Amino acid sequence: MDKHEYIQIKYHDPEIRIEGIEQGDWIDLRAADTYFMQARTFQLLDLGISMKLPDGYEAHIAPRSSTFDKWGIIMVNSVGVVDNSYSGNDDRWKFAAYAVRDTLIEKGSRICQFRIMKKQPTIIFIEVDDLGDNNRGGFGSTGSN
Repeated sequence: MDKHEYIQIKYHDPEIRIEGIEQGDWIDLRAADTYFMQARTFQLLDLGISMKLPDGYEAHIAPRSSTFDKWGIIMVNSVGVVDNSYSGNDDRWKFAAYAVRDTLIEKGSRICQFRIMKKQPTIIFIEVDDLGDNNRGGFGSTGSN
């Protein structure tokens, strides 16, 4: 039984490639161009790829743990979600970056990562007056340590 999922990928630049991973679940993505960003500016950073995800999946894009330290950029929407239908030849994946300092991001730099996730099923909300569980104690109730 094949336990793999297959993703069709279109590379928009032969120098920008996705490499397989041996450890971890997230796959690194690279800047497809060189970008100079001034502090307090926004830029969509092209990742040089388009993909057709497997049926029933979506992709989540997040910064790598070193992204802020190396380049001083944050992802403005915290995580990027790529819907399964965003799969045309020109539906290029991008990283929505905000620079907190002047920075130079070289072409080919590993700036973010992605993984695929099963799509949420259709949700039907049922209104009730009582949820039937005890209250946990409020936001942040599990403690600070």
